[in-house]
Amino acid sequence: PTKGNVFLSFVSFPILSFSLACVLTSVSAFLSSTVSFMDCRAGKVWFKVGDSSDFSVTEEGGVYALRRLSLVGKEKAVVVVYAHDLQSKQVKPSDATLTQQVPEILFPWRSVVVRGDGTLRRAKRDWVIPPINVPENSRGQFPEDLVRIRSDRDKNRMLRYSVTGPGADQPPTGIFIINPISGQLSVTKPLDREHISNFHLRAHAVDLNGNQVENPIDIVINVIDQNDNRPEFTHTIFNGSVPEGSKPGSFVMTVTAVDKDDPKTANGMLRYKILSQNPQSPSSNMFTINNKTGDIITVAAGLDREKVTQYTLIIQATDMEGNPTYGLSNTATTVIRITDVNDNPPEFTTDTFFGEVHENRVNVIVANLTVTDKDQPHTSAWSAVYRIIAGDPTGRFSIPTDPTTNEGLLTVVKPVDFELTRSFMLTVEAENEVPLARGIHPPRQSTATVSVRILDINESPEFSPNPKSIKLEEGLPAGSLLTTFTAQDPDRYMRQTIRYSKMYDPANWLEIDPVNGRISTIAILDRESPYIKNNLYNVTFMASDTGIPPASGTGTLQMYLLDINDNAPHVFPPEVEMCERPDPNAINITASDPDLTPNAGPFAFELANRPLDVRRNWTLNRINGEYAQLRLRIGSLASGIYEVPIMITDSGNLPMSNTSYLRVKVCQCDHHGDCVDMERIIAAGLGTGAIIAILICIIILLVLVLLFVMWMKRRDKERQAKQLLIDPEDDVRDNILKYDEEGGGEEDQDYDLSQLQQPDALEPECVKVGIRRLDERPLHHDHQYPLRSAAPHPGDIGDFIHEGLKAADNDPTAPPYDSLLVFDYEGSGSTAGSLSSLHSSSSCGDQDYDYLGDWGPRFRKLADLYGGEDD
Repeated sequence: PTKGNVFLSFVSFPILSFSLACVLTSVSAFLSSTVSFMDCRAGKVWFKVGDSSDFSVTEEGGVYALRRLSLVGKEKAVVVVYAHDLQSKQVKPSDATLTQQVPEILFPWRSVVVRGDGTLRRAKRDWVIPPINVPENSRGQFPEDLVRIRSDRDKNRMLRYSVTGPGADQPPTGIFIINPISGQLSVTKPLDREHISNFHLRAHAVDLNGNQVENPIDIVINVIDQNDNRPEFTHTIFNGSVPEGSKPGSFVMTVTAVDKDDPKTANGMLRYKILSQNPQSPSSNMFTINNKTGDIITVAAGLDREKVTQYTLIIQATDMEGNPTYGLSNTATTVIRITDVNDNPPEFTTDTFFGEVHENRVNVIVANLTVTDKDQPHTSAWSAVYRIIAGDPTGRFSIPTDPTTNEGLLTVVKPVDFELTRSFMLTVEAENEVPLARGIHPPRQSTATVSVRILDINESPEFSPNPKSIKLEEGLPAGSLLTTFTAQDPDRYMRQTIRYSKMYDPANWLEIDPVNGRISTIAILDRESPYIKNNLYNVTFMASDTGIPPASGTGTLQMYLLDINDNAPHVFPPEVEMCERPDPNAINITASDPDLTPNAGPFAFELANRPLDVRRNWTLNRINGEYAQLRLRIGSLASGIYEVPIMITDSGNLPMSNTSYLRVKVCQCDHHGDCVDMERIIAAGLGTGAIIAILICIIILLVLVLLFVMWMKRRDKERQAKQLLIDPEDDVRDNILKYDEEGGGEEDQDYDLSQLQQPDALEPECVKVGIRRLDERPLHHDHQYPLRSAAPHPGDIGDFIHEGLKAADNDPTAPPYDSLLVFDYEGSGSTAGSLSSLHSSSSCGDQDYDYLGDWGPRFRKLADLYGGEDD
């Protein structure tokens, strides 16, 4: 390759561009390179920069500066680029010489002289400024000059230059500034292409008076991208799945990473790569990834979920088209789960299963059939379905599946008779809920044999037929033989005896022979009995055998009773009402016969001959075979109840007649023809029995009230009697005790105060004797009180108190007004002293009252009074 000189502008990227060829013939560049190749073979060429760490080269041959270049003090810089032919294995170097270029001065406004028609005139032309390229993240000294803008009119007068637009005087403001005099456009801070990729400014030129000299010119500033952003995966962990047994080339999933750099340059062009695979079984390269799209596919066979359930891949994304030297990288984790397919059929754990069941049992589990399946548990490829393919033509067994254990539960669904079949040999097949994968065939272990043994039990005797129906006429007398109702024992191999008994006979009409089952009557059969429904009467019998344990069965005898003419007809309704002056004066009546046709109607109606006034007052006319009309012969009747005898005859083969009385209530009526007297009210439902019941209830209520009053009076008397037994003065329960007695009158005015000052002068016999009050504290000699010193000057009040105390203690009948009272006795062990000084003096002990002097002046005088010396 030949060498060429390239001018490096501080705003141009890329610097050089090499085409893919074998021989480089010429290089010339300004802001970018134009490269042509001749006499070359078509082939793959790989470029590489030499030892310089300031530049990089792409696969297309573009040379980029990796950092800001400074050629201060240097005339040029040389970059060596190697071209490697991948077919011929030849490597050829090429030198690129970089020289510094002086920033240009742009004249967007330029005036020229144009001659036309023999005259001179000036024509004005505006230039279009090409876009200015500024690299992002510049670390140079700011403000950094970009370009100088001038107008050719500044030669004649002073002009002022300015720029407007986003980045200048609009947000973000202050990024670009211009020298108003020189027109030098500068940038004040590093730019970020990921934030703003280009700026659109307008340059203005005005004179000193602010008048516009030139038209505004648009300036476009492009921010050139640098590789300052790493690729970022959209997820930290990607999850995917692939069925086991998938063929090579099967799509698994796609991973995606994004780069904030310019996707049109190598800075934003990503390449994907698998760094590691775990586990590396059965091969270390089970998957591959499309380095451009991120699609992961399988490249090897042998994916088996039963051996490896999931794979973990570490995926790397690198920009600069995957260049490991200059590109930035990032990694993510991919978890590929191997999904299960039905490639393992269920297999029985043994060839033969055994079970047993008692005869006549249903919904009983006979045997548990166990299988193994290597597929993922609790999936359709693991769940087993059991089928009986032989040995059960009548469908007496079924095999549901236990969803937890996947076992087959062989169950009896129809009764099995030991006397008919003693054992079953079933052939069972197990398969999954979904078909097996293509190419997988069920093994022999998917079929098993089940041997079921039937156990004999003591079965209940069975009546045949059941129920048994017979027809007979009612009215059969007691002791009549009706039929024989027997049962058979299904246990043909057991010799047992059957006994019969009656279980249900509501009318108690029948009996059965316990040995031979003959049924006979013990009462007359009556079809009109309330136990008969639709002429049918049911009786239940029981047959019991002598087995161990005994078994019993029941049978029902249905008797259809034929009607005979055994019931005479009766007048209906039995009671009617009639006004004193009836209008009309006729009443329609009919007959009631429990028998059935032809033993009932038509009926014959006739008035009885007696009493004689019946035919004199009434007439009876036959309307038809069911109804007759009773008429009043006279114009009116007095109020009351009249009984009219009517003889009715039915139409049976042996007709039956009966004379029944029709009660006719004659009453006063209103204008509507309704009764209004009390007899009507009584007839409406308040009869004699109801009145008697009401009277009895009233009497019982009065007796209960009387008993309650007597009990309350007796209770009051008992309460008053208890109050009389207790003296109100001695009853201290919930009462106020009065202690306001202060003396016995004029006899108590002679006081001896010496006894208060000298209580030790009391004789031992001063201890009171006699009857002690219930509210007094018991005397205990073991309790001692402190003794006080003898008073030198005894007073007269002490003698009085002493004599009164002695007299009261010796007189059991005297009221104890002057006796000692215990206000709160707490026991003999109480540390508190007595509240009574009299009691203290009667205890014959000395007391020391000097401690009262510590309580203040008032108590000090009291201490001197009771415990003072002679002075």
